[in-house]
Amino acid sequence: MQEYIDFIGRNPMLVAAWFGLFAALIYTTIRAALSPIKTIGNNDATLLVNRQNGIVLDVRSQDEFDKGHIAGSVHIPVSQIEANNVTQIEKHKDAPTIVVCETGMRAQTAARALNKSGFKQVFVLRGGLTSWRGDNLPVTKKR
Repeated sequence: MQEYIDFIGRNPMLVAAWFGLFAALIYTTIRAALSPIKTIGNNDATLLVNRQNGIVLDVRSQDEFDKGHIAGSVHIPVSQIEANNVTQIEKHKDAPTIVVCETGMRAQTAARALNKSGFKQVFVLRGGLTSWRGDNLPVTKKR
Protein backbone atom coordinates (compact mmCIF):
# COMPACT_ATOMS: atom_id res chain seq x y z
CA MET A 1 0.00 0.00 0.00
CA GLN A 2 2.88 2.32 0.79
CA GLU A 3 4.10 1.98 -2.83
CA TYR A 4 0.79 3.36 -4.10
CA ILE A 5 0.95 6.33 -1.76
CA ASP A 6 4.54 7.00 -2.82
CA PHE A 7 3.60 6.74 -6.51
CA ILE A 8 0.70 9.18 -6.05
CA GLY A 9 2.96 11.59 -4.19
CA ARG A 10 5.62 11.50 -6.91
CA ASN A 11 3.22 11.59 -9.91
CA PRO A 12 0.20 13.77 -9.09
CA MET A 13 -0.33 14.88 -12.71
CA LEU A 14 -0.31 11.30 -13.99
CA VAL A 15 -2.75 10.21 -11.29
CA ALA A 16 -5.03 13.17 -12.07
CA ALA A 17 -4.96 12.25 -15.77
CA TRP A 18 -5.91 8.64 -14.97
CA PHE A 19 -8.80 9.75 -12.75
CA GLY A 20 -9.95 12.14 -15.49
CA LEU A 21 -9.92 9.38 -18.11
CA PHE A 22 -11.72 7.02 -15.77
CA ALA A 23 -14.41 9.62 -15.06
CA ALA A 24 -14.83 10.31 -18.78
CA LEU A 25 -15.18 6.60 -19.50
CA ILE A 26 -17.86 6.19 -16.84
CA TYR A 27 -19.71 9.31 -18.06
CA THR A 28 -19.80 8.18 -21.71
CA THR A 29 -20.84 4.65 -20.76
CA ILE A 30 -23.74 5.87 -18.61
CA ARG A 31 -24.76 8.47 -21.20
CA ALA A 32 -24.84 5.85 -23.97
CA ALA A 33 -26.84 3.43 -21.83
CA LEU A 34 -29.46 6.05 -20.96
CA SER A 35 -29.65 7.62 -24.42
CA PRO A 36 -32.78 6.97 -26.49
CA ILE A 37 -30.50 6.78 -29.54
CA LYS A 38 -28.89 3.38 -29.99
CA THR A 39 -25.98 2.37 -32.17
CA ILE A 40 -26.61 -0.75 -34.24
CA GLY A 41 -24.61 -2.92 -36.61
CA ASN A 42 -25.26 -3.75 -40.24
CA ASN A 43 -27.23 -6.93 -39.50
CA ASP A 44 -29.56 -5.19 -37.07
CA ALA A 45 -30.10 -2.35 -39.54
CA THR A 46 -31.04 -4.81 -42.26
CA LEU A 47 -33.49 -6.55 -39.92
CA LEU A 48 -35.12 -3.24 -38.95
CA VAL A 49 -35.61 -2.31 -42.60
CA ASN A 50 -36.89 -5.72 -43.68
CA ARG A 51 -39.05 -6.66 -40.68
CA GLN A 52 -40.23 -3.34 -39.24
CA ASN A 53 -40.31 -1.12 -42.35
CA GLY A 54 -37.46 1.00 -41.06
CA ILE A 55 -36.06 3.79 -43.17
CA VAL A 56 -32.42 4.54 -43.84
CA LEU A 57 -31.60 8.23 -43.65
CA ASP A 58 -28.33 9.26 -45.31
CA VAL A 59 -27.05 12.55 -43.87
CA ARG A 60 -23.93 12.97 -45.99
CA SER A 61 -23.39 15.72 -48.56
CA GLN A 62 -25.03 15.49 -51.98
CA ASP A 63 -21.65 14.71 -53.59
CA GLU A 64 -20.98 11.84 -51.17
CA PHE A 65 -24.52 10.52 -51.64
CA ASP A 66 -24.14 10.53 -55.44
CA LYS A 67 -20.95 8.44 -55.19
CA GLY A 68 -22.89 5.60 -53.57
CA HIS A 69 -25.52 4.99 -50.90
CA ILE A 70 -27.62 2.23 -49.39
CA ALA A 71 -30.44 1.26 -51.74
CA GLY A 72 -33.72 2.87 -50.77
CA SER A 73 -32.16 5.40 -48.43
CA VAL A 74 -33.54 8.90 -48.08
CA HIS A 75 -31.05 11.74 -48.41
CA ILE A 76 -31.26 14.75 -46.10
CA PRO A 77 -27.98 16.51 -45.18
CA VAL A 78 -27.19 17.10 -41.51
CA SER A 79 -27.55 20.86 -41.93
CA GLN A 80 -31.19 20.48 -43.01
CA ILE A 81 -31.94 18.12 -40.13
CA GLU A 82 -30.42 20.56 -37.63
CA ALA A 83 -32.64 23.28 -39.17
CA ASN A 84 -35.61 20.91 -38.54
CA ASN A 85 -36.30 20.58 -42.27
CA VAL A 86 -37.48 16.95 -42.14
CA THR A 87 -40.82 17.16 -43.96
CA GLN A 88 -39.60 14.48 -46.38
CA ILE A 89 -39.66 11.86 -43.59
CA GLU A 90 -42.19 13.42 -41.20
CA LYS A 91 -44.69 10.61 -41.79
CA HIS A 92 -42.13 8.05 -40.51
CA LYS A 93 -41.83 9.42 -36.95
CA ASP A 94 -42.94 6.13 -35.41
CA ALA A 95 -40.93 3.85 -37.73
CA PRO A 96 -37.34 2.83 -36.98
CA THR A 97 -35.03 5.45 -38.50
CA ILE A 98 -31.45 4.38 -39.17
CA VAL A 99 -29.17 7.39 -39.61
CA VAL A 100 -26.10 6.86 -41.79
CA CYS A 101 -23.07 8.97 -42.65
CA GLU A 102 -19.60 7.96 -43.83
CA THR A 103 -18.17 6.90 -40.45
CA GLY A 104 -20.96 7.43 -37.92
CA MET A 105 -19.87 10.78 -36.48
CA ARG A 106 -22.25 13.14 -38.31
CA ALA A 107 -25.01 10.62 -37.84
CA GLN A 108 -24.88 11.10 -34.05
CA THR A 109 -25.59 14.82 -34.45
CA ALA A 110 -28.44 14.17 -36.86
CA ALA A 111 -29.89 11.43 -34.64
CA ARG A 112 -30.01 13.76 -31.63
CA ALA A 113 -31.79 16.41 -33.73
CA LEU A 114 -34.31 13.84 -34.99
CA ASN A 115 -34.98 12.63 -31.47
CA LYS A 116 -35.66 16.21 -30.38
CA SER A 117 -38.04 16.56 -33.35
CA GLY A 118 -40.17 13.72 -32.03
CA PHE A 119 -38.85 10.66 -33.86
CA LYS A 120 -39.45 7.69 -31.57
CA GLN A 121 -36.99 5.03 -32.77
CA VAL A 122 -33.70 6.55 -33.89
CA PHE A 123 -30.63 4.41 -34.52
CA VAL A 124 -27.13 5.19 -35.76
CA LEU A 125 -25.35 2.74 -38.05
CA ARG A 126 -22.10 1.80 -36.31
CA GLY A 127 -19.15 2.61 -38.57
CA GLY A 128 -21.41 4.25 -41.14
CA LEU A 129 -21.14 3.52 -44.83
CA THR A 130 -17.47 2.62 -44.39
CA SER A 131 -18.50 -0.37 -42.29
CA TRP A 132 -21.35 -1.18 -44.67
CA ARG A 133 -18.96 -1.33 -47.63
CA GLY A 134 -16.39 -3.20 -45.52
CA ASP A 135 -18.94 -6.00 -45.02
CA ASN A 136 -19.47 -6.10 -48.81
CA LEU A 137 -23.10 -5.02 -48.52
CA PRO A 138 -24.75 -3.46 -51.59
CA VAL A 139 -24.36 0.20 -52.44
CA THR A 140 -26.06 1.91 -55.37
CA LYS A 141 -25.63 5.16 -57.28
CA LYS A 142 -29.26 5.18 -58.50
CA ARG A 143 -31.74 7.60 -56.98
